[in-house]
Parts: sequence; structure tokens; C-alpha cells
Amino acid sequence: MMSRSNDNSSKLNSVFYAHAYHPIQAGSIDGTDILPHDNAVYRALLCSSAGLYDPLGDPNVIGEDPYCTVFVGHLSQLTTEDTLRKAMSKYGTVKNLRLVRHIVTGASQGYAFVEFESEREMRRAYEKAHHSVIDDSEIIVDYNRQQLMPGWIPRRLGGGLGGKKESGQLRFGGRERPFRAPLRPIPLDDLKRLGIPPPPEGNYMSRFEVPSPPRRKTDYTDREDRRSRRRERRSSSQDHLHEPRRSVDNDDGSRKSHSRNYSERRSSRDQYNEREDNARKRYRDSDRCNRISHDHERRSSDREQRSHKRHKHETRNLPISRST
Repeated sequence: MMSRSNDNSSKLNSVFYAHAYHPIQAGSIDGTDILPHDNAVYRALLCSSAGLYDPLGDPNVIGEDPYCTVFVGHLSQLTTEDTLRKAMSKYGTVKNLRLVRHIVTGASQGYAFVEFESEREMRRAYEKAHHSVIDDSEIIVDYNRQQLMPGWIPRRLGGGLGGKKESGQLRFGGRERPFRAPLRPIPLDDLKRLGIPPPPEGNYMSRFEVPSPPRRKTDYTDREDRRSRRRERRSSSQDHLHEPRRSVDNDDGSRKSHSRNYSERRSSRDQYNEREDNARKRYRDSDRCNRISHDHERRSSDREQRSHKRHKHETRNLPISRST
């Protein structure tokens, strides 16, 4: 009982990030609503159930890799493509950039899609560019939910995850405005009875944690192919190291085997080592001779000094003879 209360308290201090988009749940602050209470939510539910929106049918997104693309919102009306490219180039190499403009007036709609060269650069921009300032406007950065979030319905069809429209109903479930922890259990039986799909799955996180964007799903066959190619490269490199050397053709057409070349190199190396040993030996012998001669001279000089001192002492102690 105590553990259950601890779990509830920990959930109350966290937020919920959904893995898929649900129009009704997106209009609920804690994800417990079962009926659309907004015209935009109702329209999004109709489009979702009838399959009227194709996230891959937009011709403007052709050529963009969704796993390397970030969504940039809350842009200033004065921000141009060059300014945005310069600001986003701090996080990686910008491969493609699309600033969404009005189809008639050409004015900026305040959001853009930026594609990077690699997924690592996209994640760097996703983490560090969020809430940065461009042209005195604090931007928001999110991953490309249009192609990566199942069930996504755009804002023009009543979906989306932010802003106010029509009755002023907010949209929840995104990075900027996540779901709050449910204050009461979600009525799954009522949803089933009304024919409404259950809320999406997700995970609870702290308010200070950064939700990770979805990763690229690798196919099992592709993964096996990469492993097999890696094993082949490793085996070929090992075989290349252990295989015997082949004979080399000279310009005159004669062949020299590796064993003969090796023996010649070894003999020349032995001769060089022998010359080095002889030189060291001669140096040691000469050095030894020099040390011996130096010691002999030093001992002879010591003997001469001692004999000189002895003779001087003896002459000093002789008696003085007086003449009569």
C-alpha cells in the first residue's frame, strides 16, 4: 500500500509524453477526456478516423530525412533563410532548410524545417537550440512529428500540439506543453463503449528531463548485412596479415623470392651488427688501455711524491758537523 502511494506521488510530480498522437487526448490537460469538447478537436478526430490526412503526401517535404530534421517554431517575421541557416549551423552542417511562407503574400508563417547532415547533429540542435533567441524571438525546437509521430494531424485540420485556435483550447502532449499526470484513472471502458480508441502509450518523465526523439528503426536484414560485411573485412585483414609474401617481378623479368630477399636482408643486417660490435669492442679496449695507463701514471707520480717527501725529511734530521 505504501509503495502504491509512493508511485502515485512520483507520477504526480512528473509529466507524460505520448508516443502517438490522439486528437481527444491532445485537447486534454491530463489525458482523461473521452469526448471532443472543441470544434477543432472534433474535426481532427473525424480526419483521423476517416484517414483524410496523409503525412507523406506533402510534396514540399520530398528529399527531407525526418530523422535528421528538426521543427523550429516561434520565429520572428523578420527572420530569413540566411539568418536561420547561420543560427542553426552552430549545431551542425545544414543540408536543407525550408522556411514556410504564405502561398499568396510570401510572408513568413513563423516556423521552418531544418535538415542536418547526420542524426547526431539533429539531436544536438534538438537539445541545445530549444529556447534560444533568433532576431529577439525565443524559438522552440522539436523533432519532425509530421512524419515520425503516428496518427499526427496538423494544426490546420484541428490537431497540432500548441497555440490557440477557435475556442482557445490548448493542445497538450508535446515537448513544450506535455500532459500532466492524470488526477483520476482513464476510463478505458467508456472509451471502448463509445468506439473511441484508447489513449496512446508513452512514458513518465521529470519536468527537467529532455524527451528523446524517436530513433531510426534498423531492419534485421540490414543489421545482419552490416555484421557480415564487418566480419568479412576483419577476416580479410587477418588473412592479409598471415598470408605468405609472393615473389616480386623485377623490370628485367627475373623473379626474386621472398625467402631470398629475406636472407639477403638478414645477412646485411648481421654484417652491420657485426661491424657495430667490433667498433664497440675496439672502443672498450682503447678506453680500458687509457684507464690503465692513466692509473699507472697516477701511481708513479704518487710514488715519486712520497720518495721526495721522505728524502726531504731525512735530510732535515741529519746532525750538523762542526769544524775543529
